[in-house]
Amino acid sequence: MEFDFEALAPGARYKLLTASVAPRPIAWITSQDADGLVNAAPYSFFNAFSSDPPILGIGIGNRETPEQDTPKDTKANIRAIGQFVVNLVDEAAGPAMNRTATAFPHGVGEVARFDLETVASVRVRPPRLAISPASFECVLHQEVPLGPGSSLILGRVLRLHVRDDLVQDAGRQHLATERMGLLGRMHGGGTYARTTDLLRINRIPLDTA
Repeated sequence: MEFDFEALAPGARYKLLTASVAPRPIAWITSQDADGLVNAAPYSFFNAFSSDPPILGIGIGNRETPEQDTPKDTKANIRAIGQFVVNLVDEAAGPAMNRTATAFPHGVGEVARFDLETVASVRVRPPRLAISPASFECVLHQEVPLGPGSSLILGRVLRLHVRDDLVQDAGRQHLATERMGLLGRMHGGGTYARTTDLLRINRIPLDTA
């Protein structure tokens, strides 16, 4: 069966994309407005795009209003101060992450609302979330407008924090990824995938390909 994306409404395209592009990593973003209010919100249109420079990309839309012209707090905060933190989500953090996905009105800070423990960042103003196994301090590299209300936020990574027990060899930059227990976003309203069931497929050398 084929689906003509040019003939489909945005909501239908979203359902097909999220049902087929899976699992997706989750960026649990902490951002801060000019007055210091800290926001926390998850986004699964997210991935790493470059290592030189080190770039993370997050797709962020506008608030779901009839006008569709009001940016979500995360996007507005990033535009305002040019800094944010991407916190990764393991299974233990899943319930808290899910609570912060609630569509609160503007002016509600999820960190205070849910009493989330934070740790001061080193290079940026927004704090990182203590419950996260790994957090990236980022500055805004570029915002790419994608269409009505949607943007691709490209963040340049300044610093990575990883929980000590997840570092195998700091000198060789080896992390125990399999022990992070990260969640991946799947389809539907609340379906996630664990990353604990791994399959190894070794790359084939050129001379044996």
